[in-house]
Amino acid sequence: MPKIVVVGAGVSGLTCALLLAKQGHAVTVVAKHMPGDYDIEYTSPWAGANMLPMASEKDSRWERRTWPVLQRLAAEVPEAGLHFQTARVLRRAVDLDAISRLGDGLFERNPWYRTLMPNYRELPASELPAGVHSGCEFTSVCINTAVYLPWLVGQCAAQGVRFQRATLKHVAEAAAMHHLGGKADAVVNATGLLACRLGGVMDSKVYPIRGQIVLVRNEAAGLMPTVSGCDDGEDELIYIMQRALGGGTILGGTYTKGSWEPNPDPNIAVRIMKRAVETLPELTGGKGIEGLNVARHGVGLRPGREGGVRIEKEVIDGVSVVHNYGHAGWGYQGSWGCAERAVELVEEVVSEQAKAKL
Repeated sequence: MPKIVVVGAGVSGLTCALLLAKQGHAVTVVAKHMPGDYDIEYTSPWAGANMLPMASEKDSRWERRTWPVLQRLAAEVPEAGLHFQTARVLRRAVDLDAISRLGDGLFERNPWYRTLMPNYRELPASELPAGVHSGCEFTSVCINTAVYLPWLVGQCAAQGVRFQRATLKHVAEAAAMHHLGGKADAVVNATGLLACRLGGVMDSKVYPIRGQIVLVRNEAAGLMPTVSGCDDGEDELIYIMQRALGGGTILGGTYTKGSWEPNPDPNIAVRIMKRAVETLPELTGGKGIEGLNVARHGVGLRPGREGGVRIEKEVIDGVSVVHNYGHAGWGYQGSWGCAERAVELVEEVVSEQAKAKL
């Protein structure tokens, strides 16, 4: 039975661990942070999280392969912490040139995901707010990360995965940390943002993308709207999503590249709340920002990477390493597809090692 160590216990690491264990591998997860922790370095608990396809069509494998799993969990596994919501994507007229230039898959006209997401429809002009050029709706999901991450841990444990807290200075150290002893056959590097600091990796292309949110107790009427831009700055966003199982409603947000600032900015928080009630008046029944019942403010650091996600294998100090990091703001909605590819690479490593022994 091949021995695999997964470094990182965010959504990427846990999903990799689960799929590897189901393939018959003996898996140990080694991580500085585990579900239940809230630390600025540990991105996954801070995420919204939901399914709003962001990739271009040529890079859509990760989301295409993930959606069927998330859809099944929402329909059949309520204890996983997912539920269905109606996503509403609004394209402002002033943003059309930027959408075309940047190739943002989410806000494209006639997007590739129209054939993937259920109940897709373009919104008629009569349903569009002022200043909005066009928009669409489709059935999606929102994930309560406080429930989903522990659920993944439980699923892993049921498959025999072991967990160990540790702080690694070098990725190769993980090969000696398997619970069965000896040297692991492969290490999966799912360290997210910390890939820029991990010895042996030290990926200078990795950088934080600061996201500030407000969590409120108000309900979003089953709607999950997002808008292509706003007038408050290029790194400020509009999105609203209600987490399953009483997880509250996330109001967002920001997309500030290169910022490690962990503390919420009160001025940004006011702008976030103002934009939210303007976009979805149902949040407060028309009472405006004063009608919001704030549970807390939060900041998370998305793991951005120049050139996009890194899913590849290499040998580092004699250790076979499979990388799976750099997901920016789409870690959950690409988690199963990316983990599937990481497992394929691990299988290649194990097969190559077996041939070398013959």
